Amino acid sequence: MSPMKQEIRFCKSADGTGIAFALSGSGLPLVRAQQWVTHLEHDAHSPVWLPILSELSRRFRVVRYDQRGVGLSDADPETISFEAWVADLEAVVDAAGIERFTLLGASQGSAMAVAYAARHPERVEKLVVLGGYARGWNRRNSPSDVLERAATQVRLIELGWGAEEGSFRQVFTSGFMPEASLDQQKSFNQMMRTCTSAETAARIFRTFGEIDVQDEARRITCPCLVAHGRGDLRVPFEEGRLLASLVPGARFVPLESANHILIQDEPAMKTFMDALDAFAGPGGASGFPQLTAREREVLELMAQGLDNAQIAARLDLSEKTVRNHITRIFDKIEVENRSQAIVAARKAGLGAEAESD
Repeated sequence: MSPMKQEIRFCKSADGTGIAFALSGSGLPLVRAQQWVTHLEHDAHSPVWLPILSELSRRFRVVRYDQRGVGLSDADPETISFEAWVADLEAVVDAAGIERFTLLGASQGSAMAVAYAARHPERVEKLVVLGGYARGWNRRNSPSDVLERAATQVRLIELGWGAEEGSFRQVFTSGFMPEASLDQQKSFNQMMRTCTSAETAARIFRTFGEIDVQDEARRITCPCLVAHGRGDLRVPFEEGRLLASLVPGARFVPLESANHILIQDEPAMKTFMDALDAFAGPGGASGFPQLTAREREVLELMAQGLDNAQIAARLDLSEKTVRNHITRIFDKIEVENRSQAIVAARKAGLGAEAESD
């Protein structure tokens, strides 16, 4: 796959910590809360992150960021805490200049997403959780052997995260993506060493264990979609089901996968993306389910006021191909011209980026 086009920016969190964030894609806004092993620059061509980021960016205007101490954000921050992480998310949303959006929380990022949605109901249109949890590993009333394994993982991080030889990190890689290819696993293994130091990784992992957003999950008022792999080795399936049970009216989608991070071409990736389309995409609750993903992209850019040449450049298509898409769009949404299509699209919630400029 070609590297993803993105724009990297920086902002300051409430305590002055520098946070790096990136913008990619077009369409309705979607903010992805932090994940552990990321690096905005490297993720744009990573065989692990690029497939899902590309899928998201084909559907949405995606805002994502490196958490404090990781990737392009400030290294070795003074504070690593749950409240600091929520403040980082607040800072990124404000710096990106978006008012209402879909919020995606994957893995531990789900907890930050839940807290943000509970505290800022006026900002979050819809909440999506993938492989997430409400309780950290030290808050699940786990038996002693489970806690001992977690303590051993902390020691593995301290000993092997930054080592040139990757056998220690492979323990984590195998848990994140047991069904990944050798190239994907090697890339992720190296990414761990690249994205942060062993000391910071250990601080982050310990803090994950103390997360508890069960009360805040009960206060969520926006629509919520929770998806979780049945065989997830990093976060038990039961924890995803528990989170879905706590959020009023949440829809729960089991995924047939053992991967904590969904990988390219596995059926669970399509299952999740189809569910996301139906739940939050411009062809879902917002209307136009008859359009293909590419046609929705074209219609979104039309609603933003772009002409055919600009749409062609944005989507890396020929102008003839864009004209063909537009002809099919007119037929499918039953309009006669571009002006009518733009009016219909904006009534359905598309073109939000243009309206906010």
